[in-house]
Amino acid sequence: MAAPALARCMARTGVLPLGQAWGRAPRLPPSPLPAQRRAFSNNKVLVELDESAGVATMKFKSPPVNSLSLDFLTEFCISLEKLENDRACRGVILTSAVPKIFSSGLDITEMCGKSTEHYAEFWRAVQEMWLRLYSSNMVTVAAVNGSSPAGGCLIALTCDYRIMAENPKFSIGLNEAQLGIVAPFWFKDTFVNIVGHRVAESSLQLGSLHSAPEAHRIGLVDELVPEEKLKDRATAVMQQWLALPDHARQLTKTMMRKAVLDRLVAHREEDVQNFISFISKESIQKSLRMYMEMLKKKKS
Repeated sequence: MAAPALARCMARTGVLPLGQAWGRAPRLPPSPLPAQRRAFSNNKVLVELDESAGVATMKFKSPPVNSLSLDFLTEFCISLEKLENDRACRGVILTSAVPKIFSSGLDITEMCGKSTEHYAEFWRAVQEMWLRLYSSNMVTVAAVNGSSPAGGCLIALTCDYRIMAENPKFSIGLNEAQLGIVAPFWFKDTFVNIVGHRVAESSLQLGSLHSAPEAHRIGLVDELVPEEKLKDRATAVMQQWLALPDHARQLTKTMMRKAVLDRLVAHREEDVQNFISFISKESIQKSLRMYMEMLKKKKS
């Protein structure tokens, strides 16, 4: 499922209704039903819905590192849309089915040596992922069970709550500066809202990747737990959040996030053009080619 599927998905929903997710009707609790589990899977995302609990688990399964390719982003958005439209689902836990990695972030190959049309399509898909997740009426919990740089960190930041495996070898952060890339304003806004302006400023300028303990200390993740207890803890946190009336929680979330969402919606096409202009520069393309060569040498 590739780019045409995303185009159809966006054509059905439209840009403005997505950015104005706070205008959606409040999600109502499902009617009591017998315990039932449903699963649906694409090539890169596996979703399991526990209807009795009203909770879905979305597992990234795009080895080796769950990079955010155009295909991955398309499947992610469609899976999230299915859950949003399912009254049996009130919350979703995001995690990885690939050992030691949550997500490595944006797929470098989508940004190197491609046409301007491809860059535009890819960046709109990245925007769509963030807009859908950040504006979701569902409770969203990130169970970060591996390293999560750059775009992987963004996914975690976009959730309502972040739990990370207590492993000093795992790291997380918006490290785009290390690749000569500038994190866009909506990455920055999301980050600032979590860790505060000063920590975000230094971290973004240095392209810092924070170890799990450091990420917890600066507030990037809400708590650390042993890896074997991550799933159970994420489930427990989800139940705490779902114990509140949905409408009050949803309206509060909308109030807190509306300004950040509005800003991207108002400047979405400008943001796409800025990305194309920046990523098309020969100096940036050279930096990306060197990075990919370094990765090939590491694999060999």
